Amino acid sequence: MKSYTLTMIKPQAVKNQNIGNILAMINESGFRITAMKMLVLSNEQAKAFYAVHKERPFYGELVEFMTSGPIIAAVLEKENAVLDYRKLMGATNPADAAEGTIRKNYATDIQSNAVHGSDSDENAKNEINFFFPANELYTKCGKLVSEF
Repeated sequence: MKSYTLTMIKPQAVKNQNIGNILAMINESGFRITAMKMLVLSNEQAKAFYAVHKERPFYGELVEFMTSGPIIAAVLEKENAVLDYRKLMGATNPADAAEGTIRKNYATDIQSNAVHGSDSDENAKNEINFFFPANELYTKCGKLVSEF
């Protein structure tokens, strides 16, 4: 059964022109991109998206970083999408990430770790809905995805 996850290519990876390389890794790993957009998060959007980290000491720096330039938000489809994408991303700290993962290849440090990925199916649904209205989500045959 197909499932979905959200990825964001973060500002540093966009600035370093790694969008194509990261998307190629995603495609080569069997994911299908069902929606994608480039945008600059407003301060309010970044605060809302990362509200779960509001009490953590790095929250302000995270919001500042995520509003520092454009990001790519995309919906990925695959069986076991959340778990498989988390494996492809690698550890949050690129120094700890396995060889051949996105973060090992394209992250510069723990904050500028190239990509975000949903950590559960429930959060994937919430994060996808944060960025994409229903009329922007498509299946393989071009029909709208209805489960979001």
